Amino acid sequence: MAVREILQIPHPVLRQRARKVRAIDDDILRIAYDMVDTMRNASGVGLAANQVGELLRVIVIQLPEEEEARIYINPEITLREGERRVEEGCLSIAGYKGMVTRSLWIRFRALDHTSKVVKLRAEETLSQALEHEVDHLNGILYTDHMEAHEKLVKVEPEDDNPADLDEGDDAHTDNIEDQPHTSHNPESDLWLPEDDPRNTPATLKLK
Repeated sequence: MAVREILQIPHPVLRQRARKVRAIDDDILRIAYDMVDTMRNASGVGLAANQVGELLRVIVIQLPEEEEARIYINPEITLREGERRVEEGCLSIAGYKGMVTRSLWIRFRALDHTSKVVKLRAEETLSQALEHEVDHLNGILYTDHMEAHEKLVKVEPEDDNPADLDEGDDAHTDNIEDQPHTSHNPESDLWLPEDDPRNTPATLKLK
C-alpha cells in the first residue's frame, strides 16, 4: 500500500464530520490499508480517515502488544461507563501530549473489512484509542477534552512510548503550549468545532 501525509492542525478537514461508508469496496479497503501503513510509519496506535484527508468513517487501531492492525468501518460507541484521567497525544498535534478524561470502559460496534458486524467491550488502552479515533471522525480533537486551565506538554525526543497514543511529528505548533487548548475557549478556531457533535454515533471496526 502507501504511506500518506498526516494532516496537522489547524487543517480544516480535522474539524469536519466524516461521512458514513455505504459500501466496503476496493477503494475503501485501499484507503484503510494505506491508513495502516501510515499509522505504523508514524509509530502511532490509531488513525482516523480524516487525518489523511478522507472524510469517511474509517479508523485503524494497532495496540503495542498486537501483531495485526484492526480496521473499523462506520464505528460507533454505544455505551460509556465511568471516568478516568489519562495522558494522550495525537499524530495531528505531533510532539505534544495532555491530560484528558476518558471512560473506564465502552461498548463498541463496527464493520470489519469483510462487512462482518463486530461488537466488543473495551477498556484501558483499547477503549481510550477507540474514543480518541471516533472523536476524530466527528471533528473533535483530544484537546477539546482538556480542562480550561490545562496546557499541552511538549514531548521530549527520547519519549517515544507508543502507549501514550502519540500520533506524529512536526505539527504547526509554534508556541502551542501558550494557547488555551480546550473546548471552553469560544475564541479559539484552532480547537473548537463549529458545532458540538460529541453525542453523535461514531465507529466501526475491521480486524
